[in-house]
Amino acid sequence: MAEHPISRFPVQDLNDLPEDIRSYVLAIQEKSGFVPNVFLALAHRPDECRAFMTYHDTLMDGESGLTKAEREMIVVATSAANQCLYCVVSHGAILRIRAKDPLLADQVAVNYRKANITDRQRAMLDYAMKVALCSEDIEELDFEVLREHGFTQDDIWDIGAVAAFFAMSNRLANMASMQPNREFYSMGR
Repeated sequence: MAEHPISRFPVQDLNDLPEDIRSYVLAIQEKSGFVPNVFLALAHRPDECRAFMTYHDTLMDGESGLTKAEREMIVVATSAANQCLYCVVSHGAILRIRAKDPLLADQVAVNYRKANITDRQRAMLDYAMKVALCSEDIEELDFEVLREHGFTQDDIWDIGAVAAFFAMSNRLANMASMQPNREFYSMGR
């Protein structure tokens, strides 16, 4: 079976990237051992790539009442609902590592309601799915349920922002037919 191209759109060579993007990607390569395809696929539009990386890092690594593993759960669950192969595979790998659980990402991707998660996390994912799939239906009751589970107003914003950002990311990845690196499949197993 022939290897799928990384993207339907132009893919940049690492050596041809603008210096700031190249430095960012090299730092990730040093940490992970490979260059995630998403950066090579997005880098043909450098300004958009920079904006994507900045917002991604702010949401996923910034201060939050959500753990990094919980943020990855949101990405995996909503990306599965949006049928985004790239994000389910890549963020599933990160979730396995951050949660220190080789089974959790697969459970969350297939059916988070049956996954080995807390009631609080299930409420978080219910809200994230609503943001990703039918945000027009969000109402005050959604906020009340989250507050009952101990989420603050800032936490509720974070859940929604991660879900919304990755809904956009899922659509870009699907539009471009971005393919996940093979390395992601075995990480954290």
